[in-house]
Amino acid sequence: MEGKKYAVVDLESTGNSPKNGDRIIEIGIVIVEGNELSKTYSTFLKPEKKIPAFISSLTGITDRDVADAPRFEDRAPEIRGLLEGCIFVAHNVSFDLPFLQKEFRRAGLPEWTGQTIDTVELSKIIRPSAASYKLQDIAADLGIHLDQAHRAVADATATAHLLLALFDQLDALPEETISALHKRSFRLKSDLSPVFFDALKKRRSATTQSGHAVWRGIALQPAASLPARTASEVEFPAGEEDRRQLLRRAFSEYEERPAQIGMMDAVHNALQEHREIAIEAATGIGKTFAYLLPAVIRAVEDGRPAVVSTYTNHLTEQILEREAEKVSRALGMPVGAVLLKGMQHYIDLERFAGILETEDESYDETLAVLQVLVWLAGTETGDLEELNVSGGGSLFVDKIRKFRPSVIDPSAEAHDFFLRSVRAAKEARLIITNHAMLLSDADRPQPLLGDLSGLIIDEAHQFIPAARARAEIVFSYTEWKYTVGQVGRPGDGLLHDRFEALARRCGSPGDREVARMGQAYEEMMDAFDRAFLRIQAFIQSVDDRPHEQKKVFTLNDMTPLLPVCTEAGESLYRWLDLAGDCTRLLERAPGSSGDGGQRFLSEWQHWLREITVHAAGWMELFGVWDSRGAAWAEADMRSLPGSLKIVRQPADVSRIIRQTAERYKETGIVWTSGTMTLPGKERFIADSLGLPAGVPVLKFEASDDFYAGAKLYIVNDMPDILNVPQREYIEAVAEAVVQTVLATGGRCFVLFTSHDMLRKTFELISDSELLAEYMLIAQGITPGSRMRLLKSFQRFSNAVLFGTDSFWEGVDAPGDALAAVVVVRLPFSSPDNPVFKARAAVIAAEGKNPFSELSLPSAMLKFRQGFGRLIRSTSDRGAYIVLDRRIERKSYGKEFIQALPHVPVEKVALADMVLELESWYNGGV
Repeated sequence: MEGKKYAVVDLESTGNSPKNGDRIIEIGIVIVEGNELSKTYSTFLKPEKKIPAFISSLTGITDRDVADAPRFEDRAPEIRGLLEGCIFVAHNVSFDLPFLQKEFRRAGLPEWTGQTIDTVELSKIIRPSAASYKLQDIAADLGIHLDQAHRAVADATATAHLLLALFDQLDALPEETISALHKRSFRLKSDLSPVFFDALKKRRSATTQSGHAVWRGIALQPAASLPARTASEVEFPAGEEDRRQLLRRAFSEYEERPAQIGMMDAVHNALQEHREIAIEAATGIGKTFAYLLPAVIRAVEDGRPAVVSTYTNHLTEQILEREAEKVSRALGMPVGAVLLKGMQHYIDLERFAGILETEDESYDETLAVLQVLVWLAGTETGDLEELNVSGGGSLFVDKIRKFRPSVIDPSAEAHDFFLRSVRAAKEARLIITNHAMLLSDADRPQPLLGDLSGLIIDEAHQFIPAARARAEIVFSYTEWKYTVGQVGRPGDGLLHDRFEALARRCGSPGDREVARMGQAYEEMMDAFDRAFLRIQAFIQSVDDRPHEQKKVFTLNDMTPLLPVCTEAGESLYRWLDLAGDCTRLLERAPGSSGDGGQRFLSEWQHWLREITVHAAGWMELFGVWDSRGAAWAEADMRSLPGSLKIVRQPADVSRIIRQTAERYKETGIVWTSGTMTLPGKERFIADSLGLPAGVPVLKFEASDDFYAGAKLYIVNDMPDILNVPQREYIEAVAEAVVQTVLATGGRCFVLFTSHDMLRKTFELISDSELLAEYMLIAQGITPGSRMRLLKSFQRFSNAVLFGTDSFWEGVDAPGDALAAVVVVRLPFSSPDNPVFKARAAVIAAEGKNPFSELSLPSAMLKFRQGFGRLIRSTSDRGAYIVLDRRIERKSYGKEFIQALPHVPVEKVALADMVLELESWYNGGV
């Protein structure tokens, strides 16, 4: 930035649209020169219109403040002069600059021209794992002081410090990364190419090296050396006082919990005696530590690793970051815990390297590529969950996920993040994995999780959907087009043409064979195009719910399409047969392995294998299927056929789960969860898991006073959800949420059962700007993974999180982080859900009632899990608020209440509940 001057601008206005007459009410400009803030300018401006109340609430600027302020045209030459010769910088240039340009035109001055830097865009690139890119949030992450957010000079000053911090972090990147950023930066929205070029010159003149490994021009963190597993001697504490001493070492504020000690004993005995047990462990007993300690002791004694399988990333992080450290303190030795996820969580470096050799398709893809390049220079895990991408960036991340274990380029093996984690697991005492990984590993001829000292399956109830997902067959149009498109039609310049060139050079296969293969490929692509057109036409012809953007159709409805779909599959196999014949001829041809030929053949065979997997899935989708399963197509009506997916799932996965468990029958197995039983259905989850009747289900309850800080509110003046239009119910939900948030100061979860209702409620609240001072985070709307959204919620004291299915359980917000959980609807599964319909049909065929045997208990479990988000320790307090009046009007309502721990239940009007909450959270009783 030497010799350059930056004008960092922030302004406050009467609204968001200069086109609609909104005006500037305050402007702040900070001049940055030579790595210093050299000048600050600030003034109120008279907008000549009334400032809306919500803007005054947001900024603190009132009509009185600007009553005697100058008009913009009075200060326009001065402001224009400050910007001259500067690079224009703002945190969201597309907001600030159009306002200024409109005002300059109104004042009779020419528009400002020059380079711009958007610090939102730059932050996304340089800090690709940041939880949020709002100015307050990114400033807090970097330790930048901002005590008056939404005041122009304070925001401009914070943005100037942010700019300098980002420049420093850019300069620290390896040369290869900066070079790649510069090469692809010309499609960005602000003028970052000169910024990257300056940083590249500086890096090239530096005398120190970055210390990164480089593979195919991509800078990577070198693989960490793996500490060898050391021999140690520990034993499980025999007496009660020995256990207390051990727990005192683990917990700085130890409180005796008999249920925790009881669970420790049960887990220890099961692992020692190689038995299988199930445990329901209530929130508050310290479940994770209770199984982790005996598992680690058993691993040390046995000399083989113990495995803990979970469902949510939050729990895996909790184990690695907090619980393993407690066990380490208790035992006085390192635990040696490593994380091993399924390969789809990791980046496929070879696929990403291939994409780097092509042109980006869109702005979102360009931005995502740059984010990944910077992330790769810093990540030690290669776990794509670390990235915070938005919009089309999420689709790009799905493109670079690792779905197959094969490695085309042998030089990539040392850098493959999934293989790195596998190597680390071989030296570990404790392996933390997820259910998907455990299930897929059981199918491997040589399992990665082979010889174990013990297996703990936490969040055991989630093993059921994990097994269902493992057994499903999914055909994605986008993935199919990407995969089969790698080959290309003759003349496209892709793999087919490269194959033809190599064949001619080697003299085999001949032109005739290659031409037949090319013709078969074209016929196959045409056949699939016909099939997709028929599917698209069918979906559009039965579009009986025009207000819904995402639609689901059972395959039974699509039976007339079977011939054209089968024809497409058969044409694919004809091409694969010809491609296989030609490949064998080329492999035997003299000279095929020299001059890059071997690498091409590896790549060609890789994509043949990928396409073969798609072919098998396609034929199985449209072939004979178990009538007890579910099969459906789903699509977003706004993007056909690109959004098309075709899915099959079995209705009952207990056999699959049992087969997995049998792989580990020589070791102890502990299935545990906070929700394993229901009143009157003690083996509901155990039976769904296929656990034999001889496997006991043990229950460990929290102390009687654990839930003393909880209250259940049933709001009894809400509209009846079944008898009013959806819009009316959503308006009532929005009002209830706003009033609850204002009463509690944020710190709320709002739980939905429908993404559509979540989106409409969120948009209604956002548009009203009644909660403009709060951090509103919405699943499926706010960018980022579930884990990232949760971390954002935990970081800000005034946050509100709107979530659906995955936020009903498996997320922690302890202490004051969570004041209330609002249940918008009782969590019954949609009767249109294909898997639910298939399971209900099986139950009905057995002469049982699907509602009482499946729908009601499943909803009760989820309702109970939602309550479990609220109270995580004896000092917590919070309100569980139910807006769905079916809980008091329907006969089954009392069963929902009975599924919860014993807490006070109040049936109140919304206004009365708000008064109680205000009193409660302001020190009242």
